[in-house]
Amino acid sequence: MNIAMIIAGGKGSRMNQDLPKQFLNIHDKPVIVYTMQAFQRHPEIDAILIVCINGWQEILRAYANQFNISKLKWIVEGGNNGQASIYNGLAELKKHCRDEDLVLIHDGIRPNVSQEIISGCIAQCRLHGSAVTVIPCAEAMLLRNDDRNSASALVARDMLARTQTPQAFPLGELIWAHDEAKRQGIDNSTATCTLMVELGKQVYFCPGSEKNIKITTTEDIEIFKALLLAKKDDWLK
Repeated sequence: MNIAMIIAGGKGSRMNQDLPKQFLNIHDKPVIVYTMQAFQRHPEIDAILIVCINGWQEILRAYANQFNISKLKWIVEGGNNGQASIYNGLAELKKHCRDEDLVLIHDGIRPNVSQEIISGCIAQCRLHGSAVTVIPCAEAMLLRNDDRNSASALVARDMLARTQTPQAFPLGELIWAHDEAKRQGIDNSTATCTLMVELGKQVYFCPGSEKNIKITTTEDIEIFKALLLAKKDDWLK
């Protein structure tokens, strides 16, 4: 079984909007609906769980009904940060799923994830036991000095990977990681892949895309609008 866990628990403070950014309407459709539709359409995704910001669960359920998101099985409340939100989702999945089931953790505000990225993530996780969507670093990278406003050293860009989502792991591995993190006092790791690395695990990459953008600023909204107009795939109809 392959489950998409969509994290939509953030308040979007960097956007300076009244609405959480995952519920902003773009071309008469909320961002979170685009994200749900991507996983709804994929033939290898069996179920969807959404970790939702408190107070928006019923609105999310109404959107799922309106847009025929039949794979949505569970909605759980978000936590104080991303790591806590994922833990809440895992606690719910533990009641219904097996340790060997694959969980694809995905940002609710990455609405332009392609079918190819999802397929690649599933395939890599089946092969190696983990899959982290990444893109290469094309820019020259400088290491900040202590003053944070200057640099005098380089970081080799071919040694860097820019992470995206989805990130896939077996459910049992994720539950172990979060339990072990709690034991070690790790409570705010940036992402699932960073948590795994902090715990000494090796993670494997699968290809992402520059189009798989994360909507965190108003500029990102403009980019997403442009992407929608540039190519209307079937899943956007």
